[in-house]
Amino acid sequence: MSSELRSRIKTDQPHTARIWNYWLGGKDNYAVDQAAGDQIRTLHPGIGDYALADRQFLGRAVQHLAGDLGIRQFLDIGTGLPTADNTHEVAQRVAPESRIVYVDNDPLVLVHARALLSSTPEGRTAYLDEDLRNVDAILEEAAKTLDFTQPVALILLGVVIFIEEDKEAYGIVRRLVDALPAGSHLVLSHTITRPDMPDVDAAVAFWNEHGTPKLTQRTPEAVTEFFDGMELLEPGVVSCNRWRPENDKDAEADEVAMFGGVARKA
Repeated sequence: MSSELRSRIKTDQPHTARIWNYWLGGKDNYAVDQAAGDQIRTLHPGIGDYALADRQFLGRAVQHLAGDLGIRQFLDIGTGLPTADNTHEVAQRVAPESRIVYVDNDPLVLVHARALLSSTPEGRTAYLDEDLRNVDAILEEAAKTLDFTQPVALILLGVVIFIEEDKEAYGIVRRLVDALPAGSHLVLSHTITRPDMPDVDAAVAFWNEHGTPKLTQRTPEAVTEFFDGMELLEPGVVSCNRWRPENDKDAEADEVAMFGGVARKA
């Protein structure tokens, strides 16, 4: 690891990606992340379920896109730390020729990016060390791996929450979607705020006081606006654990405050 990269990793302050990794049972986190994760879980005992629900939503969405809709290209921004069933693993199990570009600006994710760069001989994966806000740079570099004349699945799981201003957040997603051809899809998840989930607000407030980067909650209606102008796939924007669940038990599970949806660009 270079000294420049090492200097970007802050081990004295909890970080979202590492806490997420801790909740998922991973080992790429520090004591400060574990302490913050435990404190957040005290404020909202079910919050660790969000990480699992979001991860399972990713798997089901990619499986559907690759297996049922024939999508062979994926642009996954806000990748997070590698774990089981990363986007390329799910997609290439279905279609070995699938191409995936991962994007993240977390230095610890960059350290582990080699785990994301494995690929079938027929397919290809790439990793970009880039910020979501730098849309032009992302698209320019991704075009070296992806063919933007063919449908692409744009994946934004739990990453738009780091854009505080609504105008900027919606604008970034719109610019990315506008760059994709017809037949492309948007997969997006977002932490919500809702009157019947006050403990979520308390947990987010704790995080924003002690952790980095800061999080922005939005209502389910506001999350749905990210898909404006696109054709939402059933069942629409719902709790991630209720998006096309694999069994009746999951369909009846309590909602988590991480909502997601998948939509097609006409």
